[in-house]
Amino acid sequence: MFRKLDAMVLMMTTSSAPISTAAMFVATGAWRRVTREFCRMKKVLLCALLGVAIVGCGSALYAQMPPGPNAGHKPGKPLTTDERLQRLTQALNLTDDQQQKIRPILENETQQLDALHQDTTVKGQERWNKIREIRDTTTDQIKPILTPDQQTKYEEIMGRHSGPRSSGEGTGTGEGQGQGQPPAPPQ
Repeated sequence: MFRKLDAMVLMMTTSSAPISTAAMFVATGAWRRVTREFCRMKKVLLCALLGVAIVGCGSALYAQMPPGPNAGHKPGKPLTTDERLQRLTQALNLTDDQQQKIRPILENETQQLDALHQDTTVKGQERWNKIREIRDTTTDQIKPILTPDQQTKYEEIMGRHSGPRSSGEGTGTGEGQGQGQPPAPPQ
């Protein structure tokens, strides 16, 4: 297409006839349109390449991100004793001795909660109260093992997950709902 257009322009420039001048005017207009189309195509191609580069770099950066706090944990499943101990170790910088003392406490809690979930005779608010009792007992057993700084941080962590734990708040009377309390069970 360009060779024909170039040959036509060459032929028109060498001729001095008025028709060839008009043809040259038309050819020049056509050439401008072709040039504009190429510029638009370059812009579109450049935008497309830029988009591909952004997506490629973004996915490469996402692949290099460190795993989040829930990495390896399936939603809807309770954390295992090892996963809970690992999270506590990371959050509180537990020593090996502290880990060895806390592991059996967490295992005992897990066994008690499993037994409670298996028990179909306990329902509703009574179930929630027993869960709270088990968790409070675990907390009371873990706290003496921790240093004062670790205790403060542990209380923060437990407060985020469970809401208020003292003075009978959130015991099913509608108080404390929406503050990390378990929802009232259906009656």
